[in-house]
Amino acid sequence: MNIVEFRPCIDLHDGQVKQIVGSTLGNASVVENFISTHDSAYYAKMFKEDGLTGGHVIMLGPGNEEAAALAVKTYPKGLQIGGGINADNAKKWIDLGASHIIVTSYIFHDGKLDLERLEKLVEAVGKEHIVLDLSCRKKDGKWFVVTDKWTKFSDFEVNQESISYLEQFCDEFLIHAVDVEGKKSGMQEELVKDLAKWTKIPTTYAGGVRSLEELKHFQSISEGRLHVTIGSALDIFGGDLSYRDVVEYCQNQSISK
Repeated sequence: MNIVEFRPCIDLHDGQVKQIVGSTLGNASVVENFISTHDSAYYAKMFKEDGLTGGHVIMLGPGNEEAAALAVKTYPKGLQIGGGINADNAKKWIDLGASHIIVTSYIFHDGKLDLERLEKLVEAVGKEHIVLDLSCRKKDGKWFVVTDKWTKFSDFEVNQESISYLEQFCDEFLIHAVDVEGKKSGMQEELVKDLAKWTKIPTTYAGGVRSLEELKHFQSISEGRLHVTIGSALDIFGGDLSYRDVVEYCQNQSISK
């Protein structure tokens, strides 16, 4: 079985590190699970000291650029950056220290995949610096990418064919199971199994993992083919799951392999 990497996250909202229920972002009132007393550099330094790579910094709306820049400068080449990224500003974030840029709404606008924008992005920073966020929800028995802070369904179905097509334009995928993300209610097992079958490049799943037992179950049903991010469930973000236990579990896999 392959090794599951733990990919940490720093979610930024109104300039603060927070954990929110992502599906409420478009609502008048955002549901906040946790607001940190620490800044983004605190978490970036922690992840750097623990040797965690591929973590993502997500800017949830405007007013987060300063905090995001602080994080990627604190841990150069160790963090990915997403939220409001486009072909015009992507290179700036790579130059600041981000290892990759993460995009969804920029390439899926007006409900469709915009191939011209995607090609501009590749031209700007190279596919080796691109992570495509295919965060999705289920509709009519199929998975569809959702955009605009997860409030709008696109017409882009996530399946083996579409995954295979997009792999030529990016280095990794980041995929949130939107219906369970931030709710600490358990993972979307069907999506985990589908992604494990469909993806050939590094892919990080996010949504609902809330205990070491579930992390082990995730490793089992994904056959170690996916990486995982955990947010609201972690004790560093106000949850009950020990961040240290998660780090040690994933690192021990590497040692014992």
